[in-house]
Amino acid sequence: MSATRDDAFLGGRLTLRQPARGYRAGADAVMLAAACPAQPGQRVLELGCGAGVALFCLGARVRGLSLTGLERQPALADLARHNAAATGTSARIISGDLSAMPPELRAQSFDHVIANPPFFAAGTPAPDAARAAARHEDTPLADWIDAGLRRLAPSGTLTLIHRAEALGRILGAVEGRAGGIAVLPVTSRHGHPAGRVIVAARKGARAPLRLLSPFILHEKPAHDRDAEDLTPAAQAVLRHAAAINLELSRFG
Repeated sequence: MSATRDDAFLGGRLTLRQPARGYRAGADAVMLAAACPAQPGQRVLELGCGAGVALFCLGARVRGLSLTGLERQPALADLARHNAAATGTSARIISGDLSAMPPELRAQSFDHVIANPPFFAAGTPAPDAARAAARHEDTPLADWIDAGLRRLAPSGTLTLIHRAEALGRILGAVEGRAGGIAVLPVTSRHGHPAGRVIVAARKGARAPLRLLSPFILHEKPAHDRDAEDLTPAAQAVLRHAAAINLELSRFG
């Protein structure tokens, strides 16, 4: 990976280096960070951290976290390390694959695990090899969830963002191992089907699943011009580092 570009996040609070071509993290990573219920002093692991957008957005919102990222593409892991240094964020970036968890991670547990797993089936065409590796599910989604749950301490939380059509697979992989599940549909506009879901669960909990009101990104019923029309809630999260409160229960 040679060409890179610097992208602004959280209303310019963060500037993070990403590949100029191919896969670049965007709103999904910011929303994932916003939905993680981490508190100062806690330990957070991101599986497949890429250049670290979600990890560093979370670190910008919640100070005093112990941040760790796992990334299998060496060039992206290097970008994450660069971004940690450039933003003054204390974060450990480990090169490795979640399907063969590095020994230093197998020996640790975390209060929170976050992930934005690849969305598309393996073999889906992509113009760039690195983009394909980031977007295509050659490691099954169930393996991502299993790896996350294994790294969680008791009562720790797992938070994922994925395509809405993957919800059944996510719930099936979590069943019996985590509870208090919160499902937040994310839709582009009022009245549109959800394209994404944010799913959070607490390890070992038994509280029932809750389906939350949709998070709506854009105010107008249709895109009519090249101007931002984010809803107030989306502006708060994407521009001002507000949290998405899923109210995960610690009990039950």
